[in-house]
Amino acid sequence: MRLSQLLKSKLHHARITYANPEYVGSIEIDADLMERAGIMDGELVHVWAVDHKARLETYAFSGTKKGEIGLNGGAAHFFSPGDRVVIAAFALSDEPIFPRILLLGDNNEVVREMEPFTVLG
Repeated sequence: MRLSQLLKSKLHHARITYANPEYVGSIEIDADLMERAGIMDGELVHVWAVDHKARLETYAFSGTKKGEIGLNGGAAHFFSPGDRVVIAAFALSDEPIFPRILLLGDNNEVVREMEPFTVLG
């Protein structure tokens, strides 16, 4: 059996709502967004800046505030409130995975659930 690492979840154009370097680490994501995207508490996620060069990996945990997406610990030094990011999670599989891709608006509300591997236009 050969496993491939495949995209399973993506929050596209999420906005950072806070950056707290004093917390022990991770990214807090609105629990409803996590559930809808299929991201689990403690799961490894990639965070990629849209408007600058920062990219990092951390673990996600669900937040209680609607629309909240905050970076904590060392990761907070790479992003500021208002920054747009892509949050992606991957899974190892020997079968195709059809990822859940959510396009978010300025307040981290779901604007559209995208078909996998389509181009925005």
